[in-house]
Amino acid sequence: MKTVYLFLVSSLITLASFAQVTPNPYPRTITVNGSAEMEITPDEIYVQVYLKEYEKKGGGKIGIEKIRQDFLTAVRSLGLPDTALTVSGYDANNYNPWWRKKNKKEELYASITYQVKLRNTAQVDQLVDKLDDNATQNFYISRTTHSRLEEFRRNLKIQAVRAAKEKGDYLAEAANAKIGVPITIHEPGEYYQPYYGDMASNRMMKTEMTQASAPAPVEQAQADFKKMKLRYEVSVVYELR
Repeated sequence: MKTVYLFLVSSLITLASFAQVTPNPYPRTITVNGSAEMEITPDEIYVQVYLKEYEKKGGGKIGIEKIRQDFLTAVRSLGLPDTALTVSGYDANNYNPWWRKKNKKEELYASITYQVKLRNTAQVDQLVDKLDDNATQNFYISRTTHSRLEEFRRNLKIQAVRAAKEKGDYLAEAANAKIGVPITIHEPGEYYQPYYGDMASNRMMKTEMTQASAPAPVEQAQADFKKMKLRYEVSVVYELR
């Protein structure tokens, strides 16, 4: 037992001695934060269009296949590639129970939801003008983004690090010192404010935009979509000399 005790004491002394001969390479440091932000106009606007079969007065039911073809023709007329259009939903139901009972019809009414990627508000207006008012049950903007978003993020992070270095320089100078090499670079915060449409608030968008298609002031016709705000923050620890 005594031998074990002596061994443990010897080990602790060895470790303590090792710690004493290994000095901290950076005894003096300074921690500074840097940030960078920008606002960009989105060039990718994702629109959801909900289409449904309907009864045309004196013409019977307008089927989903015709509605689909008319919609595809309208989208292609805007010069959009096929990759800009995807199907996000497809279903069928018995429409309105009261209407079905009154007209003694039990057939299903199919519906389909498309997602269309547009580039600007002008294309949104053009698409609205080409929609079938009877078949279109809902039309809303689900989200927006930018095709160069990753590039903007990278550049902003670089700017944030540079801002931290600039701050470190003048703070160290105020203390009659200079900063040395960066010891750690930490990325604690990211602020990204995209636009996500709300179904309820956008439900009547098609009607409102159709009404707005009347002659309007130039400023209103040229308005851009709501800008996206990007902000990045970094925390950098520098050696202080």
